[in-house]
Amino acid sequence: MRFLRSILLVAVFCGVISDTLAQRTLHVAPDAAPGGDGSREKPFRSPQEARDALRAARKAGRIPENETVVVNLAAGRYRLESTLVLGPEDGGTETAPVIYRAETPGTARLQGGRSLEPTLFQPVREEAILLRLAESVRDRVLVADLSGVVPGSFSELADAWRGAPAAPWLYVNGEPMTLARWPNEESGAGDGDRDGWARFSKAVDSGRPDPDSPDPEKRKAHPGSFVFEDTRPARWNLEDGAWLFGYWTHDWSYEVIRIKAYDQEKKVVTLAAPHSYGIAGGTWGGKQRRFFALNVLEELDAPGEWYLDRERKRLYFLPGAGWPDADLVLASLTQPLLEVKDAKHLKFEGLRFEYGHGQGIVLRDAERVEVAGCTIANLAAGGVSVSGGRENAIRSCDLFNLGSSGITLSGGDRASLVPSGHLAENNHIHHYGRFQRTYAPGVGVYGCGQIVRHNRIHDAPHNAVLYGGNEHLFEKNEIFRVVMETGDSGAFYTGRDWTSQGNVLRHNFIYDLGGGNEEHVNTMGVYLDDCDSGDAIEGNVFLRAGRAIMIGGGRDNQVLNNLVIDCPIGLHLDSRGMTWKQWNDPASPGWNLEEKAEKLNYRQPPWSERYPNLAKIMSDSPREPLHNVIRRNVFIDCSKEVASFDANVRKLIDRLDIGDNLVISRDGKAEGRQLAEGIEGFDVRKGMEAEPFDPGFAGESEGNFSLPPKAALRKALPAFKPIPFAEIGLYPDRFRKELP
Repeated sequence: MRFLRSILLVAVFCGVISDTLAQRTLHVAPDAAPGGDGSREKPFRSPQEARDALRAARKAGRIPENETVVVNLAAGRYRLESTLVLGPEDGGTETAPVIYRAETPGTARLQGGRSLEPTLFQPVREEAILLRLAESVRDRVLVADLSGVVPGSFSELADAWRGAPAAPWLYVNGEPMTLARWPNEESGAGDGDRDGWARFSKAVDSGRPDPDSPDPEKRKAHPGSFVFEDTRPARWNLEDGAWLFGYWTHDWSYEVIRIKAYDQEKKVVTLAAPHSYGIAGGTWGGKQRRFFALNVLEELDAPGEWYLDRERKRLYFLPGAGWPDADLVLASLTQPLLEVKDAKHLKFEGLRFEYGHGQGIVLRDAERVEVAGCTIANLAAGGVSVSGGRENAIRSCDLFNLGSSGITLSGGDRASLVPSGHLAENNHIHHYGRFQRTYAPGVGVYGCGQIVRHNRIHDAPHNAVLYGGNEHLFEKNEIFRVVMETGDSGAFYTGRDWTSQGNVLRHNFIYDLGGGNEEHVNTMGVYLDDCDSGDAIEGNVFLRAGRAIMIGGGRDNQVLNNLVIDCPIGLHLDSRGMTWKQWNDPASPGWNLEEKAEKLNYRQPPWSERYPNLAKIMSDSPREPLHNVIRRNVFIDCSKEVASFDANVRKLIDRLDIGDNLVISRDGKAEGRQLAEGIEGFDVRKGMEAEPFDPGFAGESEGNFSLPPKAALRKALPAFKPIPFAEIGLYPDRFRKELP
């Protein structure tokens, strides 16, 4: 019967195709009756049905290659029990693509979670549970029995993890809820710090290997312990589990670790798993470390917090305003919502991909696949991942509430320097890195020849753009409120590689980093870390961006025509290659700079032709930060230092190309400021001859740093080229009708 039904379905489907050659539209509706044929009157029920029918029709020869096929999805929710997979047989041609399109943009929702009815939630009646809750919320916490709603069992939480915890996660009215935690975020509730973190400064046992210990377990990495003066952990039922999200040693390395034991008398917390850098045990970490507790029923005390009893399948929730008229989704699908493999010429337009506990969209070895005008949101992992293939585009999409990265582009061939041409353009990417709080950027770029332009990226704990590889272009992006929770990092970040060359960072606006503290210098606008070399930083605007441009010992970098305003340090260049013992050391993780270059045959074409200075580096004082170009930059009101050069760099000044840089103190007062006096190539103007100086921006109070033709700054430095400030950021197109 199944075989006969398939034949009949193909026949009906092909009839629809044959009768409407000019249109080639298949209709899909989530509330359609079974047995649809893809017509508007009898639509399919899911995009999978449309895909399978299209495959069958093509196999039967009913669809010419020169006909575009549109899969039209009506408004509603399409729940995905598994990944929607499209392969080589599902694509189109350059002139006749296959298009999956929302009938009305933004109304067709492909979701990897189960919708829950508010009526499923009832007041808590169990006395044992009520006694564990704060008295102030006992009459407001609700519980839902999921045993009859969600089949199977829930996975237990691991002793330690990075990234997302075991599924599921709760979303209400399109926003992720908070797993019951202490201290409450930004609330100052309880005895914790008002910024949502608890702190300690004394480790009892760092957990790092001690080769001299008589205990064999302590000769290897082991769970650490620390003194925590607050007695809050005494309230928690550790048998049910309590986990701590902590920056245990470095402000760029977090981990969630379960509490194994708490000694109330000694006030010592012992963890259940080791942390890779130990507890307060590193050379770069501050003395005071921070954490917050999560998945603790006793801390379910703020609207929007929830807790899941995984064994009994009970979900506890403290609702906020608008209850019970709420839209609840329990995201559970741990696989991508959409995966395109080895397919060509596909388009996805106006769709919503949301509520998954994995990735949103994955493109593998695809060619000319476009995701345009889509919303990718409320996911435990990344929004869109593109790997391999060529010329795929993510355009005019909104990506937010993501567990890790927004968009990842990887492809091209570094050995031959052949670009992939992947594109991320006009996307609004924000509130990402919710679970993976470090090295989960708004846009991650790797390989050769990716393009990232006109994006708006903001509100994240760590990087906006993390990149490696060659010949990437980053231009006209607006970036703000990133690196908000971490340290020793940058809005743009790359590092520890001589060969990551030819990348251009041009005409980007980077502002209000690390909380916007004008004295904060552990956050960078552009950070070329650990001898990274060969990039161009040109025509960017840095405003309240910490240490605006930081070159950590690298070579052949060009810093040209940038505008740096109200940053404590304008430019940093050091000589760590000359002073750090791990320089070029294969035994030091990630360094081995020469070995990385050898793997790419850097002394042979095309590398030797494209990067001639790199080709001869080993005979050209490789430890010295040579051949950096710093020209035509303007530094305005840098409160600490304009140019932070260490002693070795100052000795090498004559081997650097520095000139035509203008330094301005607008109010004419330079007391307490190092204004680059004595460094050739920096023209210091203290208020332009001790008078207050207005650079002449078109509208600085409104955030407009364009320079009109008669602006005083253009007269003060004629070599400075006006930055196309009005072109930076998002722009309207047929997919993005309005700007945020």
